[in-house]
Amino acid sequence: TPLAAADRATVPLLRRPRSDRLEPVDWPTAIRAFVTRLKAIGAANTAFLSTGQIATEEMALLGALFKFGMGGLHADSNTRQCMATAHVAYKQSFGFDAPPYTYADFEAGDVLVFIGSNPAIAHPIMWQRVMRNPNRPEIIVIDPRRTETAMCATRHVPIAPRGDLWLLYGIAHELIARDAVDRDFVRAHTRGFEAFAEFIREFPPSRCAPLCGVSDSTIRELAGIIAGGRAVSFWWTMGVNQGHQSTRTAQAIINLALMTGNIGRPGTGANSITGQCNAMGSRLFSNTTSLLGGRDFADTRHRAEVREILGLPDARIPTEPSLAYDRIIDAIESGHIRGLWVVATNPAHSWIDHLRLRRLRDRLDFLVVQDMYATTETARLADLVLPAAGWGEKEGTLINSERRISTIRKVARAPGQALSDFHIFKLIAEAWGCADLFRDWRSPAETFQILKALSRGRPFDITGIRDYDHLDAAGGIQWPWPESAATRADPERERRLFADGRFFTGDGRAVFHFDPPASPPETPDAAYPFWLNSGRGSSAQWHTGTRTNKSDVLRKLAPGSLYVEINPADAKRMGITSSDTVEIRSRRGAVTATAFITTATPPGQVFLPMHFDGVNALTFPAFDPHSRQPSFKACAVALAPIATDRPSATPAESHSSFR
Repeated sequence: TPLAAADRATVPLLRRPRSDRLEPVDWPTAIRAFVTRLKAIGAANTAFLSTGQIATEEMALLGALFKFGMGGLHADSNTRQCMATAHVAYKQSFGFDAPPYTYADFEAGDVLVFIGSNPAIAHPIMWQRVMRNPNRPEIIVIDPRRTETAMCATRHVPIAPRGDLWLLYGIAHELIARDAVDRDFVRAHTRGFEAFAEFIREFPPSRCAPLCGVSDSTIRELAGIIAGGRAVSFWWTMGVNQGHQSTRTAQAIINLALMTGNIGRPGTGANSITGQCNAMGSRLFSNTTSLLGGRDFADTRHRAEVREILGLPDARIPTEPSLAYDRIIDAIESGHIRGLWVVATNPAHSWIDHLRLRRLRDRLDFLVVQDMYATTETARLADLVLPAAGWGEKEGTLINSERRISTIRKVARAPGQALSDFHIFKLIAEAWGCADLFRDWRSPAETFQILKALSRGRPFDITGIRDYDHLDAAGGIQWPWPESAATRADPERERRLFADGRFFTGDGRAVFHFDPPASPPETPDAAYPFWLNSGRGSSAQWHTGTRTNKSDVLRKLAPGSLYVEINPADAKRMGITSSDTVEIRSRRGAVTATAFITTATPPGQVFLPMHFDGVNALTFPAFDPHSRQPSFKACAVALAPIATDRPSATPAESHSSFR
């Protein structure tokens, strides 16, 4: 199993100066090396990159330790790669990062629209709930690829790569033309619709159709289905979030829900589905680009709230947020960031254009990796590896997509000398000399009480949750659950936001946001004639395969080496047959894969599963201007069949299977 894998990190590992080997050391030596080396570099020249997969209490302690204790500034999470767009879109539109739905909405509506989302394999338990919907709903899937979800849908809309914003604007135009707008809801509960309606006049279906890759009649039919729905829900994931204009695309979805009044009722909502188990915890409490509790570092009142709750000197709280993930990488290249602490993430595999990131390793004076495994692509580059406990080996809480807080309980001991992340952070605080600042953070359970205090009066107020036992007894509790609600015997199992039409903005109104569609930063040409799409390839593998590939069962359920989906027409034209070895090359790198000929991928496009190292040697480093989320979903590549006995020739090719 992943917890009992042979390559678990069980002792600290340190790379001595001028050594090419990581050697086992004891914890005092490891912590001393951490403190000595990073203090020599300086907190201002150090950054951390963390995760959406450790407990909320650990995320909060890490962010507080680094910024309030160690004096650092620059930190971000791998949730930048998956959920930053949803965070920014919700905050701008609703006034706070607040997914409005509950999982029961999968079973409640009569129209479900999935945009860039493949829940049949990415969220299979949620998809089972869609299949249990008693209303025999219309299921619309908007995706360039005929995914597993599209195969089960009542209608698949195969848009052109990055054609989603054009399609959504065309649908909005048609809804207005049909007078299918909930005028009462818009008038009472939103702001900016008049400007949006004027803007959308420039996007009739006849204009949008050729730019989104579907017919204008299809756009009108989709608008008609949405207009006729009693309860319509819109769901999106990485196909939207990982685009060059992702925030405005997400907000185009939100705009459709607002203008039709499909929010706050069962079976409705503009609903971003989270991937990592605790991305929501990271968004609220990582203390990286946002201050604890979804606050702003630049807001004097917000800093004062945190100072009072935590009893901190004012000077300990930065007045500006961190650089975003991509700009931390740029700061490594410029020499500003020379120390890096990576916690429970694997950027040497998962980051966009990762060959550039690997080349920058030599710009770092000290790289620390804190992980369950010492064999990840990032850990193999480290100067210091700190062995961490995994799930089931520690305690804390997680917050899922529907805002439900639940506990994780310790049922096993971590192997060897591995410690919980919380324990490691406490050791570092003691050695750094700032432990007194965190004297009340004695355990995850006691830290949860601090998080409750930080939530008071915020949109996610959880002061009515007593403790871990209360969460367990209730089967998890959705935020908000303030003290005023705690007079009720039991929290309602399913609670939606905005049922009263009041949002978290200053005036209580949701806001329409929009911009003209921007051209993709890289498009196919004669030299690189194919669009590359990458994403989840199997329900049996997850992200970089760090844990899921440790399972014998899961390995049997997914391909063991990299494959590339090619349309039969393209394969025939290029003389490629099924199971041939193919080189996929971009302007940044190349990788070899086995050809899988399928009509699921349209002509002119290819698909690669993201779980294999080397795929992100190809991707183009473009970023949404609002969320700074990478655009993994579209870049230009070339294909070429190669002889199977051809020797490996490029850095990426040797990483075409799980390691």
